Amino acid sequence: MTIDSMDPEEVDAADILGSAIERREDPALITGDAEYTDDIQRPGMAHMAVARSQYGHADLEGVDTSAAEEMEGVVATYTHEDLHGEDTPEGGSFSLPTGWLLDSLEQVDHPILADGRVRYQGDAIAVVVAEDRYTARDAAEAVSVDYGRRDAVTDPREALDEGAPALHGEDNVAFDWELGDSDATDEAFESASHTVSIDVENQLLVPNAMEPRAAVADYSPGSEELEVFMTSQNPHLHRLLMSGVIGHPEHKLRVKAPEVGGGFGSKIHHYADEALAAWIAKDLERPVKWTATRTETYVTDAQGRGHRTEAELAMDDDGRITGLRVDTKANLGAYLSTFAPAVPTWLYGTLLSGQYDIPAIHCSVTGAFTNVPPVDAYRGAGRPEASFVVERLAHLGAREVDMDPAEFRRLNFVPADEFPYETQVAVVYDSGDYEKPLDKALEMVDYDSFRERQEQAREEGRYLGIGFSCYIEACGLAPSELAGQLGAQAGLWESSLVRFHPSGTVTAFCGTSGHGQGHATTYAQIVANELGIPYDDVEVVEGDTDEIPHGMGTYGSRSAAVGGSSLVKSSEKLVEKAKEIAAHQLEADPDDIEFEAGEFRLAGAPDRSLGIKEVAEQSYLAHDMPEEMEPGLEATSFYDPDNFVFPFGTHVAVVEVDPDSGEIEFEQYAAVDDVGNQINPKIVEGQIHGGIAQGIGQALYEGAEYDENAQLLTGSMQDYAVPKTYHIPEMETDSTVTESPHNPLGVKGVGEAGTIAAPQAVVNAVADALEPFGVEGIEMPLTAERVWEATNGRATTDGGSPPGEGDDEGGEKR
Repeated sequence: MTIDSMDPEEVDAADILGSAIERREDPALITGDAEYTDDIQRPGMAHMAVARSQYGHADLEGVDTSAAEEMEGVVATYTHEDLHGEDTPEGGSFSLPTGWLLDSLEQVDHPILADGRVRYQGDAIAVVVAEDRYTARDAAEAVSVDYGRRDAVTDPREALDEGAPALHGEDNVAFDWELGDSDATDEAFESASHTVSIDVENQLLVPNAMEPRAAVADYSPGSEELEVFMTSQNPHLHRLLMSGVIGHPEHKLRVKAPEVGGGFGSKIHHYADEALAAWIAKDLERPVKWTATRTETYVTDAQGRGHRTEAELAMDDDGRITGLRVDTKANLGAYLSTFAPAVPTWLYGTLLSGQYDIPAIHCSVTGAFTNVPPVDAYRGAGRPEASFVVERLAHLGAREVDMDPAEFRRLNFVPADEFPYETQVAVVYDSGDYEKPLDKALEMVDYDSFRERQEQAREEGRYLGIGFSCYIEACGLAPSELAGQLGAQAGLWESSLVRFHPSGTVTAFCGTSGHGQGHATTYAQIVANELGIPYDDVEVVEGDTDEIPHGMGTYGSRSAAVGGSSLVKSSEKLVEKAKEIAAHQLEADPDDIEFEAGEFRLAGAPDRSLGIKEVAEQSYLAHDMPEEMEPGLEATSFYDPDNFVFPFGTHVAVVEVDPDSGEIEFEQYAAVDDVGNQINPKIVEGQIHGGIAQGIGQALYEGAEYDENAQLLTGSMQDYAVPKTYHIPEMETDSTVTESPHNPLGVKGVGEAGTIAAPQAVVNAVADALEPFGVEGIEMPLTAERVWEATNGRATTDGGSPPGEGDDEGGEKR
């Protein structure tokens, strides 16, 4: 299903919510009129570059910046000692904090410039400031560093082995965490009729946003105001953290995100570079710009995933799941990034029930420090890793009990009449009907006839496969009280302000921060719907700490569910005040005033009415107002949801695999998602498409690879295979709608759904195609080489052989 965009002027005001109107952001982005951080210029601006570690693990035996200082155009150089010297202003920690704590967490110092030791390739050692960016980069390369090499470790399992090179203290254990009932799970496995197991790697991924990270900092000595423009998903959070890192008062620090060319989670976290640019601008009393090169982003941006997992599924004779046991070693990189401890724990373990009614679950996670960049949230953040484990086990479980994979899932779904449903891993699913997306997806791929085609193709020596992914995710993490109990060092509410201007137009401010999601469009639709005014009369402002007093930002598919709901609450408050003004002017009781489609009408006398724009004008004239009511018409809300929201769906991949070349070709990709009510179906479709592309990228192409010295081997787009458009199949999308009861919009979140669903759909499809070869699965990314090795009996997960080699006639395994 393809949704056509609509011109806003062609949409009736009453139908604005739920209409696929065109994104208002796109003209500026497409024509180049949009302003990104690197576009910003300031008079007298200097440029910053960072000298980074060449090695993954080493002692710094000497850092000499003299050659850089002597270069023409160099303004200043800084090392760790310069930041902590006697002349340095007091107050700043110059160390990056961790924003999510666990009971067993081993907190370690993360200096913004290395203090005697580097722990990953790209660790910042020194900073050079020059009159132009090219001189700055040349000077950074001129910084001389004497290294004392240390052994390195990049695999989380190996990092936890006795005798592994320790990054901090005596070992590399960052935390030990568990969830669920281990005794009940052990009993389920002891009494199980069938079990299956996996040992899988969810590989490290390098974020590849269109725009690298960047910052422009400008300090005004007279007012002591420090202004920082930066590529941020959450300016208010960056303001708070940066204030402590560099020792600048929060109320005199402005952080603004101009246009941001994608984030995918990598621009949530607080990095050293932006803090350094801000502090140096203050130290030099002149503007400073820093823009990462693409090479820098590969060795510094927080990477994603990085799980090594052993998991088992227990089933009874009928194929019902009775237990799930998961043990994961999570790669945290060299230091704890901003929200890193939350990702492989509360965002992962709590989703291990999937769409299934599983009576016993136990999960244990050990976080490991390794010599790779800090690992944190990447599109999906814990939920893709959980869904991959559950759906790979579901694929193998169906095979073990000789059931159709779709019917095995249907048998184990949480029934539609059992919502809200409390899982064994600490969450309560809000609403759902899991059979509907599965049924639609089966129809889209013509599943019944596919199995016939598959058998016929095998007789011809062709190998077709179909893979299912019945995923669930959690979005809009809340409420704040619960988040605090789980370790969050911040609230997870959202704020907004909706303001009528005297002329009748509206500005809607929200504490989220868009970086491609289409907030300027969807938020305007929400406010226009609530106020009954034309969509074009609503302006949306976000991403600026001077415009919006507080906000929690954009991540975890929270914007619609939390930010949008906050705008609803502010709009409702505004309407209530407007109703009192209208009642006063109509000489009526407010209880007798009805509001619909932007008009206040006296009940029983529809000819007596006032439009909300007329009321707004009167509120600013303030000539005839209710007694003691303040002039003006605006309202603010801080919205804290009651619970997470839980989108779900079914994705199906149909592939053909050539065992001789290892090549995988898509025949079909069908996605049916339930994200609750849809504010703008076209934007939903776009998010699904983008997410699937990233998920397929992980399944088939992407993966950060390091050598034994922790040198990144995939350090550029020449080596790290970001898929191109022709690598991504045509997608057929559809949806079902199950409203969430936990927010006034009934929305659930969509920004990460495709990324969560796609990898296991593809891996399951390839495994299904190669079942005659005894292949149960191949590690991601499923490169042609790995597939060829598996089909030729070199890397099968169970030691199986190709058809005709050690098998009975017909290729079935003995």
